[in-house]
Amino acid sequence: MVVSRTANGLRIGVIAPPWVPVPPVEYGGTELVIDLLARGLVEAGNEVVLFTTGDSTCPVTRRWMHPHALGTAAAPRGEREHVEAAYRELADVDLIHDHTLAGPVRVGLHPTGTPVVTTAHGEFTPVMRRHFATAAARGVSVVAISHAQRSTAPGIPVAAVIHHGIEPERFPAGRGDGRYALFLGRMSPDKGAHRAIRIARAAGRRIILAAKMQEPEERRYFTERVEPLLGDDAIFVGEVGGRRKVELIGGAEALVNPIRWPEPFGLVMIEALACGTPVLTFPEGAAPEIVEDGRTGWLCVDEDDMASKLAIVSQIDRAACRASVRARFTAARMVREHLALYRRLIAEQPVIELPAAAGGVTVDAPAGPSSASTCGPHLLR
Repeated sequence: MVVSRTANGLRIGVIAPPWVPVPPVEYGGTELVIDLLARGLVEAGNEVVLFTTGDSTCPVTRRWMHPHALGTAAAPRGEREHVEAAYRELADVDLIHDHTLAGPVRVGLHPTGTPVVTTAHGEFTPVMRRHFATAAARGVSVVAISHAQRSTAPGIPVAAVIHHGIEPERFPAGRGDGRYALFLGRMSPDKGAHRAIRIARAAGRRIILAAKMQEPEERRYFTERVEPLLGDDAIFVGEVGGRRKVELIGGAEALVNPIRWPEPFGLVMIEALACGTPVLTFPEGAAPEIVEDGRTGWLCVDEDDMASKLAIVSQIDRAACRASVRARFTAARMVREHLALYRRLIAEQPVIELPAAAGGVTVDAPAGPSSASTCGPHLLR
């Protein structure tokens, strides 16, 4: 029997990793994208069941096994239990979009025949290439988040390249009048907080650094390479999120993003552009797909080049930065492209209904398709 669909759309199961709630309180690019996608799918007339952790607040129907996010230092067993419970509970959907790493290779094609999609949120290292090749061999459709990322895994059949998107209305125009440059991200040599300080100092600009610093290697990098460079013109304010993050971005003359790794996308760059803040970066990974050189920022050759561009960044039209996001990087566009992929995969794979799984998982259903949940959680029996 074909699974019944909602009146105007699909019934879609979304599996989030168990490490961070959806949406994240502060740092968590993957979880932010999942929140935007889940909400956007519902607003487009579809039914979404999000398997996440109990402390998530995404206003769609939610189910979970773990009442609280496990944290990135948790044992892998927690993720295995999470995804096994998720696949049991999502037996009645038209399609599953699995954003975990464990799920696609442990479960593979859903036993009901339901199509399974997974997004590669990270770099295609040799280990990750083997991982996603295994998932693809088991019938899972792989989504890449940039053409640069896709190019690093030529042996993996990628079903679609879908850039991330944001809601531009949540990023008001900033005047860039704070008299500082901004570094925003996490404490990692690849992200380059130490380079950002050197660049800003060479340009005669004050810089504010806002970064996630939770893991031991992040703390070690900060202590050894970043902290010695701090001073009155280079201030570390810790991890920021929500309104404070938007305020920092909007007040910055520029986002200094001196990455030295093939970053698969770079959500912080489109967040900056949405506020009208130009982006200075190196042409690594997906950066050339985001920054229009000379129009919304610069793709710089080296640190000296970036410092010279920072000194003249007022030449960039902040309105053009905002326009680029509205034209290319909206959540609505991201949702449309995912729906097109989902419908194509469903058309290619008949879906068979099986009885619902037994209990042990908690469910929370919102009062309406786009409003926050008002129903208390209860155990499925």
